[in-house]
Amino acid sequence: MGKVDLVQLAGKIPLWIISIFNFIKKKIIHFRFIKRKRKEFFLIRYIIKELLIYFLVMFLFYFLIFFVNQILVLMLKLLGKNLPFWDVVLLIYYSLPSILSQTAPFATLTGFLMCLGRMNTDNEILILRASGQNPRLIILVPVLALGLLISGFSFFINDYLFPAGMIKYREQYLISISRNPFVEIESNSVKKLRENTIVTGEVSKNGISDVVFFDKDENYNTRIIVAGNSSIDSAEETGVSMHLNMNDPVVAVLDNQNSKKFELIKAKKMTLNIFESAFIDSGYGIDPGEMTTYDLRQQIKKMKADENTVPQDLNRYILEYNRKYSFSFGALFFAFLALPLALIFGKQNGVFAGFIIGVVISVLYWSLIWIFIIFGSRTEMNGFIAMWIPNFVVGIAGFAFYSIMMRQ
Repeated sequence: MGKVDLVQLAGKIPLWIISIFNFIKKKIIHFRFIKRKRKEFFLIRYIIKELLIYFLVMFLFYFLIFFVNQILVLMLKLLGKNLPFWDVVLLIYYSLPSILSQTAPFATLTGFLMCLGRMNTDNEILILRASGQNPRLIILVPVLALGLLISGFSFFINDYLFPAGMIKYREQYLISISRNPFVEIESNSVKKLRENTIVTGEVSKNGISDVVFFDKDENYNTRIIVAGNSSIDSAEETGVSMHLNMNDPVVAVLDNQNSKKFELIKAKKMTLNIFESAFIDSGYGIDPGEMTTYDLRQQIKKMKADENTVPQDLNRYILEYNRKYSFSFGALFFAFLALPLALIFGKQNGVFAGFIIGVVISVLYWSLIWIFIIFGSRTEMNGFIAMWIPNFVVGIAGFAFYSIMMRQ
């Protein structure tokens, strides 16, 4: 039998047959591609669903912890002050945004760690690898996407709901003080009222046994008011929180220019008005936490243009501006950290290990945040650096553990 010339044989095949063959070949390739993409879509949807379930569970867990803590703080402060029950309910309600703003990042870390740890323990990661999928890539995409989505949700709470809640909380708290001044005035205590200080003796329904009040006069001279039995009345005037009615007061005014010179005034009765502004810890009338990022940005520009601005006051606003971004997008950093930690340490008892690791890191992160908030507010440390250092630490740790995971 002679040899078959394949080139001549191919030339005898009609072009329409070749076209059909190429068409079928393309369809088969396209079908396989679509089938593969559909499998990836179902896998990603499954991973997102599992991540959301664990996130919501841990969101409720952290919310209850912060919520109970807030209730205990209010109860300890308002216990025995005869404050109307509805006032307490409103104070708790207006504090909810601050609780929510703290919850989302920690729920992301712990929830993702528990979910991915469970998948690792149940060998789902191994099954993905055996089926030809890249588990690191196919899990990393939904983890980062969901982390970014949660960060956006957290930023909305921090930038809009948190300031609105703070403003309402302050208004309701001032109303509560005007109804019952003893909310702020306690027995045998020293109370700082912005520039003023009040020292009280025994406080009862009948009044206060002893009062010492420190403030400054119009010339910034130190003024000390001492009185015996005194009483406190609610105020109805706008801007006035309470009236302090003093019996047999003695007023001593010390001259700051001449330490040997002073004035002494005695009276039978004196009424001291304590204004609402005494309970607002802000030299500009509005606390930085009560402002949105837009308002903070405008205030920072105004303060930078003012030569008389105290650097520490300016830094408080810069800290709050960066805190809204850094704390909100901490969820994204936590999501990235959760993946390698779960795959490295979640081979056995992944859910329990993820919970323990998540809680420990959350406590350390929370402590680090507050250390830099306090340090930044008391010094001239750059607000951006102070607020983003905790996230940078989490990000560096994430890359370090991710490189270990890739080597494994």
